[in-house]
Amino acid sequence: MRTLKVQGRFLYWDNGEPFFYQGDTAWELFHALNREETERYFAERKRQGFTAVQAVALAECEGLSTPNAYGRLPLCMTDGVPDPDRPDTVGEYSYWDHVDFAVETAAKHELFVVMLPTWGDKFHLCWGKGPVVFQEENAYRYGKWIANRYKEHWNIIWMLGGDRKLEENHRRIIDAMAAGIRSEDTQHLITFHPPGAQDSTDFLVDAAYMDFHTAQTGHTTDRCYEIEQVMQKMTAASEKPFLDSEPRYEDHPACFDASIGYFWDAADVRQNAYWAVLSGACGHTYGNHSIWSMTRTASDYFPYTWEQALTHEGAEQMKWVKELRLKRTYAPFGPAPELLTENFAGMGHMTAAKGSGYAYVYSPLGMPFTVDLALFAGAKCVKGIWFNPRNGEETLFGIFKPGEKTLIVPPGSGKGQDWVLILEECR
Repeated sequence: MRTLKVQGRFLYWDNGEPFFYQGDTAWELFHALNREETERYFAERKRQGFTAVQAVALAECEGLSTPNAYGRLPLCMTDGVPDPDRPDTVGEYSYWDHVDFAVETAAKHELFVVMLPTWGDKFHLCWGKGPVVFQEENAYRYGKWIANRYKEHWNIIWMLGGDRKLEENHRRIIDAMAAGIRSEDTQHLITFHPPGAQDSTDFLVDAAYMDFHTAQTGHTTDRCYEIEQVMQKMTAASEKPFLDSEPRYEDHPACFDASIGYFWDAADVRQNAYWAVLSGACGHTYGNHSIWSMTRTASDYFPYTWEQALTHEGAEQMKWVKELRLKRTYAPFGPAPELLTENFAGMGHMTAAKGSGYAYVYSPLGMPFTVDLALFAGAKCVKGIWFNPRNGEETLFGIFKPGEKTLIVPPGSGKGQDWVLILEECR
């Protein structure tokens, strides 16, 4: 069975080939879609270049009380309460039989399933509908059971948590679930999905079972323009890889308020992706508000059905950040703020990174800026190439003298006119 490994700040296949985590957020996938719809969803995400899909086994939206597409619930009842010690696996179309189908369908399309064993309201109600069914003892047993069921599938990554903080008692539950998983499955990677405006190093920086960390920069303005700083925070806290597992979703009402009249769009989600990846992330996660929820009837708050949203602009464009990273030497690669002689705040903030013989600068609004080419001192010359995040095209536009400060004017400016400047040593 092929497996993923952690090497430094990045993920690799066991044969040494780089793996770029290009995730999608499909929390309600197992709970809401039937088999035909599941096949269509994975086929589209494969076509669009995704490599991983985040989905929840015990789902957020009344996942213990509302049946799946085949009328089945995941857990049997004990004294009228859903019982994690009694998963309902009876029959060809049992709840878990359908999860099996989804995992196998994803594998057919060469996609990882990043599986949350449960959403957070099942161990820490906080908000949502629960019910709380996990304590330390049954969390261990459930972790052991679900890991045993999926340990032979190559395309599993475990994601604990589910949008909740970990206070002391909740940390014990998550530790127990992780121990249960590791008792059966020592191969697949484990990470954690944190609450909004926080990251997993806030809660699990000392957890040996954590293979990589994630942030939730979220859907408000609290962190959405500070992604570089969030990535820097995780870099300082841990030597493990990191990424953003829940940034702004395409078609999500800004700040959770549809009355504002602004829904995050493709330009917004591109900003999230390039800010994070050029800050050293091992990948990135896209989301669409109508996809995570698998919305069937559009409304003011969920403006599209999931089928309409499946091919929206942001989803179609996510592959270009992955292709940009994989096209040149993968490692070493990391932030290079010294490339920029100035920077801008908020939406205009630029991010720079360097690899072996090349560098990238992301300009989210296409504003003129100056680069310091001291990084390339000793090279014969430096090629300037524009990379278009909307279509992946590269255009050579100039040759520069190494070691000098050079004014750069992008081809266009304004919201939606984001560009990546590629600087490459002449060979």
